[in-house]
Amino acid sequence: MKKTWMFLLLFGGMSLAGFAQETAGEAVTDEDLKKFATVEVMTSEFVDKKTEELKDMILNNEVIDGGARYNEIKAAWGDADKEAAINLTDAERAAYTEIKEFQDSLQKIVVEYKTELIKDDAVLGVSIYNKVNGAIKEDPALKEKLDQLVAQMKEKVDGAVEK
Repeated sequence: MKKTWMFLLLFGGMSLAGFAQETAGEAVTDEDLKKFATVEVMTSEFVDKKTEELKDMILNNEVIDGGARYNEIKAAWGDADKEAAINLTDAERAAYTEIKEFQDSLQKIVVEYKTELIKDDAVLGVSIYNKVNGAIKEDPALKEKLDQLVAQMKEKVDGAVEK
């Protein structure tokens, strides 16, 4: 009886391993690539939007009064002598700190946004993401095809925005 169970476990485990390999080796479809590219474009648009928010925070800040003063504060930041030399006020310090905190949080915000898109099966789904991501690492031609698709999709989006 033990031999029978061992036999079943051994061959049952082998068939599951084979199934897992079949799934992992599953071909990437054009639909998979399109979904993956869509997430890349959506993430790029999100980054562009957040970058514009940051620029707006800098250029239209009532306290800092534009990019030149922002750059002056940035260059002096953390050095008490330099901060004193540019006459950094407490209000400017608070405004710069707010901008810097937003800027420092951008990477985390973008990663969270893209992760949510990947996890959403209606948008992409983790299994498709893993399949395409693995395939583009192994196949330079597929990576090139994806890059071209992303570029085409961005052109369409940029063209729609300009109209």
